[in-house]
Amino acid sequence: MYDTIVVGSGIAGATAARILAEEGNQKVLVIERRAHIGGNCYDRPDAYGILIHEYGPHIFHTGDETVRAFLSRFTEWYDFGHEVVAKVGDKLIPVPFNLNTLHMVYDKEKADYLEQKLIDEYGEGSRVPIMKLRENPDADVREIAEYVYQNVFLYYTMKQWGQKPEEISPEVTGRVPVVISRDNRYFKDKYQSVPLHGFTPMFEKMLDHPNIEVRTNTECRDVLAFADGGILFEGLPYEGNVIYTGALDELFDCRYGRLPYRSLDFKFEHLDEDSFQGHSVVNYTVSEDYTRITEFKFLTGQRDTDGTTIVREYPFAYTGAEGEIPYYAILNEENEALYQKYRSLTTGYPGFYLLGRLAEYKYYNIDAMAAKAMELAAGLMREEA
Repeated sequence: MYDTIVVGSGIAGATAARILAEEGNQKVLVIERRAHIGGNCYDRPDAYGILIHEYGPHIFHTGDETVRAFLSRFTEWYDFGHEVVAKVGDKLIPVPFNLNTLHMVYDKEKADYLEQKLIDEYGEGSRVPIMKLRENPDADVREIAEYVYQNVFLYYTMKQWGQKPEEISPEVTGRVPVVISRDNRYFKDKYQSVPLHGFTPMFEKMLDHPNIEVRTNTECRDVLAFADGGILFEGLPYEGNVIYTGALDELFDCRYGRLPYRSLDFKFEHLDEDSFQGHSVVNYTVSEDYTRITEFKFLTGQRDTDGTTIVREYPFAYTGAEGEIPYYAILNEENEALYQKYRSLTTGYPGFYLLGRLAEYKYYNIDAMAAKAMELAAGLMREEA
């Protein structure tokens, strides 16, 4: 009945489903364990009419014209340059740490001197990972690095990951650079946006196609079974493709042990005031148990709302308990080896494809995930041709 079954309706699953249904004329079934589509990008109005991101702030940023054009078919955009500040003492300083931050931390004479040193050493516009900056032999450069390390990076990283920075993959530490420019934007991509009317309406339009059927509140293992090198759908042999975007260890009952993830506990609060912090995101890099506070009206352009809604994020180690969500894979050699053991269990199932943060045990931005899904869908259509 179905040419392809897609497990998960986040950006990976929805993109692949739409392309296969529309361009490949395939009958596609999308299975979603949650009561809603959209994965972690899901958003909704809260009780006060303010659009909130249920699973923390999500921003679409990209320089990929193909991905931007594809998603633009399903939404208009609220475009903005996303800026983040960190609370250090009584100051709110731009992060990543940049030349503007430098001049907020040091007096003008010293800041001018240090700015020139950074430009001479790394070049204007460059992005230098903090751990690399700490290795510089110049004492002045190391002084900057130590300030950033102690006030912006160290405690935030320990809260977020439950590890010291030295224990964390360079793929993670490289995402927090010192930027040799006066650009306060958190991202450098050409496009920085959220869907004008929300992510959820965008996903609804993506999955609104006569060749797509969506089943929410449906567990993968309630309809799919893996046995004797074949896949069963609702108890019968299934010869089509399966695109799986869920947690790979949980698909196989964590038989080798659970893959480690960091999870997040979100505490939402509505305040009867015009603004709580005046910024979309404030990182708490030294103090507090939470890592950041998001104020949604500044993220989504809802400036005419009554009151404001914020959310605090508290990281913790994912255990698989009811209600917990695996957000961030903890990347190191040991965990990668464990993931590969699970991946090897899928090799005996032709037509079974892994796609997404959970299924591939890695980090993807929204645009990179959409691009990967587009690539997979195109490959599957070529095989069918």
